[in-house]
Amino acid sequence: MNASKNAQSNIKIIPLGGVGEIAKNMYVAEVDDEMFILDAGLMFPEDEMLGVDIVIPDISYIREHRQKLKGIFLSHGHEDSIGAIPYIIEALDVPIYGSKLTLALVKDRLRAKGVNKKVKFYTINSNSRMKFKNTEMVFFETSHSIPDSYGVSLETKYGSIVYTGEFKFDQSLSGGYSYNMAKMYDVARKDILALISDSTEAEKRGYNTPENVIEEHIMDGFRKARGRIVVSCYASNFVRIQQVLTNAAKTNRKVSFLGRTLESSFKVARKMGYFDIPEGLLIPSHEIENYPDNELVIVATGSQGEPIEALGSMSRGQHEVTNIKDGDIVYILTTPSSNMEVILYSTMNELVKAGASIVTPEQNIHASGHGLSEELKMMLNVMKPKYFIPVQGEFKMQIAHAKLASESGVLPENIFLLEKGDVVSYDGAEMISAEKVTAGNVLIDGSGVGDVGNIVLRDRRMLSEDGIFIAVVTIDPKKRMIMAGPEIQSRGFVYVKESEDLLKEAEGRVYDIVNDSLDEKKIEWSTLKQGIRDDLGKYLYDNTKRRPMIIPIISEI
Repeated sequence: MNASKNAQSNIKIIPLGGVGEIAKNMYVAEVDDEMFILDAGLMFPEDEMLGVDIVIPDISYIREHRQKLKGIFLSHGHEDSIGAIPYIIEALDVPIYGSKLTLALVKDRLRAKGVNKKVKFYTINSNSRMKFKNTEMVFFETSHSIPDSYGVSLETKYGSIVYTGEFKFDQSLSGGYSYNMAKMYDVARKDILALISDSTEAEKRGYNTPENVIEEHIMDGFRKARGRIVVSCYASNFVRIQQVLTNAAKTNRKVSFLGRTLESSFKVARKMGYFDIPEGLLIPSHEIENYPDNELVIVATGSQGEPIEALGSMSRGQHEVTNIKDGDIVYILTTPSSNMEVILYSTMNELVKAGASIVTPEQNIHASGHGLSEELKMMLNVMKPKYFIPVQGEFKMQIAHAKLASESGVLPENIFLLEKGDVVSYDGAEMISAEKVTAGNVLIDGSGVGDVGNIVLRDRRMLSEDGIFIAVVTIDPKKRMIMAGPEIQSRGFVYVKESEDLLKEAEGRVYDIVNDSLDEKKIEWSTLKQGIRDDLGKYLYDNTKRRPMIIPIISEI
């Protein structure tokens, strides 16, 4: 298909996040002259993103076409679906649609970040039908580890575009956690043009263990425990936290939370009735020492790796509230990301040294918040899409999901494995991927949004690996004399007392370079500093095989 015909496309689907990664969900759907954002999430930084707090999608493409934007539609209340909103909403004059709990959590995040902009919020449920010029939006309940989760269907004259959000099929869940299969079949009665679906657990065969089995497994352990119970889990896993609260109440134990991340979400959800908590069950962390060990459950929560980090500081006797002691039983109910596995196993060793017993989920007794292979195929078989786009997963997970789609009857040529910024276009006859728009990561460091880029990360990496080497010289430009220095300072490079000869030689080299520069008619400061960097860089590498960051500081009097 030629470029001009592609430019006339009636439908476009563009992932700006959530592909090639597990988090940062953001998918743009365009229907004729209207644009819709499906989720707006964040991601926690990878190891090489030194000092970065969080990562959000680059919304340059949305900014360029903001006149077409009609709304942000949220599937659920986890940070990987709502976390970017406080950082992007100032630039987008657009309403936000989501379930009751999801919108309450968004409002809480906006207050916490001090966002004062007036935003229109529209609450949706499975009976909602939002009408726009070129599409109607309908919603269906899904099961996830947080209640009030929804999939969304954009009904167009070309067929429906269905975005599942993150989901699984678990018949043991009820209330706000249960899925609505009848509504899914109702959605599927319209021709499904494209299905955009969660790939997180696509590589795992079979079905998830039902959550009631997990709860019974936890209960069995709670009954047998004689000491304190310490539970490590993510703050966002409301299902798991409710199970811990329920079992603690049944075994006459008090519960205390360690971790600030849970507090705001927990307060919002509890106020809205999403947690079932008997009176007097919860105690503040400063009262832990007032109760016998066999009457306590301590829950260490966090957004990403914090539960494991909290266990680490507790095992080393460094936690500000309480530490691991002989006889503690530690339940690790988190599934660590790949970059957290090393820390987890190191922490488990520390826990055992401190006298704790560790309980981890057995391989066949584990429940994810995401559907395994047979559950993903169930969604495919319900929707029966013509085209399929696996998202929310690393590339190998997307490939595994693509294979499941092929097994479920989707033609291989109708499956699109996309990267961030890839555009899938449909012109009424066929769907192709032939364009790319601006996409990538925006790094949030403290209060700075996007002011940390590759160059800053490179400098941080260099500092972390080889340290810093500073040469300070004070000169009188009129007398053409060095008045003080050179003085050499280093941090994270060499141990100064054992490297005096190296540092003296470095001082001499800087002295000679500055003196030579003072003999010239005109002093070029940039040339002088670069000369110092080049000479010291070569000298230090030849003698230490390290490349510290070299900073020459030339002061004038």
